[in-house]
This record gives sequence, C-alpha cells and structure tokens, in this order.
Amino acid sequence: MAPNQALSHGHDPHPGTRPLAGRIRRSAVAAVAGLTAVALLSACGYGSKNDDKKTNTAAPAGDSASGAKLSADTVRIGYFANLTHGTPLVGLQDGIFQKELGATQIKTQVFNAGPAEIEALNAGSIDIGWIGPSPAINGFTKSEGKSLKIIGGSASGGVKLVANPDKVTSLDDLKGKKIATPQLGNTQDVALLNYLAGKGFKVDAQSGAGDVSVVRTDNKVTPDAYKQGSIDAAWVPEPTASKLVTLGAKVLLNEKDIWPDKKFVITNIIVSQKFLAEHPDVVEAVLRGSASTNAYIKANPDKAKATANEAIKKEAGNALEPAVLDPAWADIDFLDDPLAATLQTEAANAVTAGLLKKPNLNGIYDLTLLNKVLKEKGQSPVADAGLGAK
Repeated sequence: MAPNQALSHGHDPHPGTRPLAGRIRRSAVAAVAGLTAVALLSACGYGSKNDDKKTNTAAPAGDSASGAKLSADTVRIGYFANLTHGTPLVGLQDGIFQKELGATQIKTQVFNAGPAEIEALNAGSIDIGWIGPSPAINGFTKSEGKSLKIIGGSASGGVKLVANPDKVTSLDDLKGKKIATPQLGNTQDVALLNYLAGKGFKVDAQSGAGDVSVVRTDNKVTPDAYKQGSIDAAWVPEPTASKLVTLGAKVLLNEKDIWPDKKFVITNIIVSQKFLAEHPDVVEAVLRGSASTNAYIKANPDKAKATANEAIKKEAGNALEPAVLDPAWADIDFLDDPLAATLQTEAANAVTAGLLKKPNLNGIYDLTLLNKVLKEKGQSPVADAGLGAK
C-alpha cells in the first residue's frame, strides 16, 4: 500500500493530521498524534447507517436570522450519526441551523466513512460536511488543494486506550500485547504508533507486527474481538472505548492527557471550494448555527446529550445505552476552534510513521467567515497554524 493511501478517515479523533507548510518543530513531530478523526460512531457501528440520505422536512422559516434572504435555495450537509458529530446532530434536530438559514432549505446525508463523504463533496452531492481530520487532509492533498477548505472546528477529545485488566496491568505492560485500532492509517492508528515509538517499541507501520501487535479492527466488531480474547487492548474513539469498559476493560490512557491543553481535533467542518466561492453568506449562516449550537451544548450538556442520542436513534435505528452514552459524551469537547496546530502535528506523525508522504497543506484552512462570526459574538479569533487561505 502506498503511503498516501494508508492515511485513512480516522473523527475521528476523535478524533489525526498536517501539511508541513514550513518547518515542523521537532517537538511537534514527536507529539502524539490523535486527530481522532474517524467519525467514530460510524466506524464504530454504534448508531450509523451506510450513506443514508434524508431531507430536512421542516418548513423553511423565511428570511435568515440576519434578516436577509440568502443566495442559495438549498444547502446540502453531510455528517455521521456519531457523538463526535454532536454539533450537527443537536443543531439540526433542534432547528438551530434552520433558524440561521431561514428560507434556505437544509438537505442532509448521513455517512459511515470519511472517504465516502469526501467523494460526495467532490461530486457535488453535499456542500458542507462534518468530518475527521485525516479524510480532510486526504481530500485536500489528492485534489492538489482544489476540492475543499476546513472552515471551522467542532469537537476535540473522545479517544482512549482501554485494556483487559487480566492481561494488561499498566502502560509499562504493553510488550507482546495485541492492541486494536480502527483502521490502518486512521488517526487513532497514527496516535498509537507514535505513542509506542515514544516508549521505545518497534512496530512495522504497514503490517502492525513488532514488539506490540497493532491489530486493525473495525470499531463495530472490536467489542466482540475483546470478548473473544483476540485483542488485549484498544486505542479507540468513543463510544467504542466506553462500550469496552462496560465489558470489563479499564482505561489506561485518555489521549487528551498527552496533548497540550488536553485538546486535539477530532471533527472539523469542511466546505466545497466552489460552494464557498458562490455562497459565502450561506456558509457564514451555517457557521453561525454551528457556533450557536456549540454554545448551547456547553450551557445545556444533559439536554444536548439527550437530543444527540435521539438523533442517533432516528438516523441509525438504535440509541446508545446510558452506560456508554454518559462517559462518552462527557469526554468530548465541542468547540469552534479547529485546533489547526494539532492537525499539523498528526500529519507530521503520519509522515514519521511512514504512512503518509509529506503533504502540502498550505491553504487547507479558510477561517475568515468563522472569525467574523466569533467577532460578532464577542469571542477571540482562532488561528490556522500558518495553513490559511493563500
């Protein structure tokens, strides 16, 4: 498998991910990566349907919240039926986005995997999407910087290393053990490889063989693999981590504890460059809805959690049980900042691991409209780590 093919959808922290626009500081390269990007429920299988489509049937409200009629009759939004995509789950369910968009109709499409969402964006099937950092990086680099822009953040955290306490008693007890990650090259996979390298373990990135065996296992089957004893531990996103805990696993490490300020990107907001150029007012309205939703989640965490679970049940057919939902939701931070420096670190770590050729991510971010929205709300601007619009 070629290196560029190996970096997958992670989010996915999660939540991984970054181009190296300038020189990457050695410390950044060494930082443990974790753009847990795979939209995790999707990859997890807890609450997500394969590329399910639906149209928002709520009647558009007329003018937007700003009082102006927007330039597009419809905006098509993609996301996962996944807790790390709590912003669209809550904001769409509660009508917060529709209020900002007014007469502009929202059409939504639910995805199971980041690559499928990128394909839909490239094909014009969606205009804006919530997605993990790894597929955003792949989509940007494969199109030579012409397909998408990251225009905002959405979520951080939500990734843990959990283990069978009968087989793994501490972080110093990993040699010879079998540790699951969701997929070769996804953000959790990169994070684990980086962590193991930092501990002095040697592991072949492609095969996963070495001092520790890295077993790439789809999140939806990881709980069964754990019960059968075919894995000893797992570096996985929520809600898979909390599901494993209900089966007796113990948390050895919360990935946020190895990141500066305990933050790393797991979910971004991306937009088609064509749609951004033609309908910046609609994009701004969506970003305003996202910021308002994140503020609501922070002010009303229990109500928002229930709303997100209701949306998951509607989209995926089954809700999460409280023993999984409660700790998983509590570990995810919803925020507007895309945490661009952490995306850059994850990309650097993927390069170091041999899973990604050094990418050129110059211009992957355009935070102009987000910072306009934040300024209107009296908040500080967010940074693009030198990878902004050129």
